[in-house]
Amino acid sequence: MYGADAAKIYYAQHTMRGKNYQAEAELVAEQIRRRLPGASSVLDVACGTGGHLGPFTELIGYAEGIDLSEPMLEIARADLPGIPLHLGDMRSFELGRAFDSLTCLFGSIGYVDSREELQRTFECFARHVVPGGVVAVEPWWFPETYIDRWLSSDILHHEGTTIARVAHAVRDGDASRMEVHYLEAAPDSGVRHLSEVHRAMLFTRQEYESAFVRAGLDPEYVPGVQAGRGLFVAVRT
Repeated sequence: MYGADAAKIYYAQHTMRGKNYQAEAELVAEQIRRRLPGASSVLDVACGTGGHLGPFTELIGYAEGIDLSEPMLEIARADLPGIPLHLGDMRSFELGRAFDSLTCLFGSIGYVDSREELQRTFECFARHVVPGGVVAVEPWWFPETYIDRWLSSDILHHEGTTIARVAHAVRDGDASRMEVHYLEAAPDSGVRHLSEVHRAMLFTRQEYESAFVRAGLDPEYVPGVQAGRGLFVAVRT
């Protein structure tokens, strides 16, 4: 879960690295509308700092977001004052209402810890869409598409601060383990070091699809989109 410092850096790095939230939201909204042309509401699960929520309000209509990190939601609230945002765990949240569509993007589903948790999460998703409603999930990498020992680095400039980021990812059993280090330099505070570790499950396509079906969702996999990870689009039966 992201703390306050990590949430600010997350927001800065994806803003400055040019993540195209608008284009991603357009693709997802198109897939939702193909299956439910009248969809007019969406819940974005693991919404983070809310980058997709603004576009979703334009493309679909009514939108809400939910995330496990309060610092991430604080940033989203500042940017999106009119959108309801909830603190909650994607494995077990209960909002007491159903939406026409539900999204879980940016590989966030990989943060569940087991196949059993994946199943509970999809059951939770299914409870929060209407019959015929659409659930769109961007998976983390599959075992055969994951690149072991991956290195990445960036130097970013955001609001007078310079951030150097270096990441190293390795295979860790049936998951990936990514260690990320930041050097943040600011005129008033100088240079400081922060680090974080992300462990994400490498579920197979078949494991995702089986979990969808057991949750009462009929899935279709759209390959090649969302940075190459693809997109599952499932209809509640």
